[in-house]
Amino acid sequence: MTSPIDDSTVSVRYLVDDVAAAIDFYTVHLGFTSASAFLPAFADVRRGNLRLLLSGPASSAGRALPDGRRPQPGGWNRIHLIVADLDAEVARLRTAGVGFRSDVVSGPGGRQIVLDDPAGNPVELFEPAQVR
Repeated sequence: MTSPIDDSTVSVRYLVDDVAAAIDFYTVHLGFTSASAFLPAFADVRRGNLRLLLSGPASSAGRALPDGRRPQPGGWNRIHLIVADLDAEVARLRTAGVGFRSDVVSGPGGRQIVLDDPAGNPVELFEPAQVR
């Protein structure tokens, strides 16, 4: 199988209510760059090897399924972005008015927090534990 995308690129699709608002959110707040936009239906943004497909209600991914169900944003599956200083990122995003689903949670592998994009899709920010 051939692909126009490099094999090192990981693509994830998020359903969103407003493609332009999603582009703005990911590029302004989370360091993505805009790759293409077919407004109002679809766009993709990139950060490193992640290609995030932003599919609005007018996209093929937003069409009703044969049984009548409609795909919608939300859920708990999420993209996972590694950050160097979680506390600084949380403070910066709170100042910008970004909403969070949780408080910072600490575990054996590091610390994390989950925030929502404008459509309610979760994004995890993760600061790895220091290896001793």
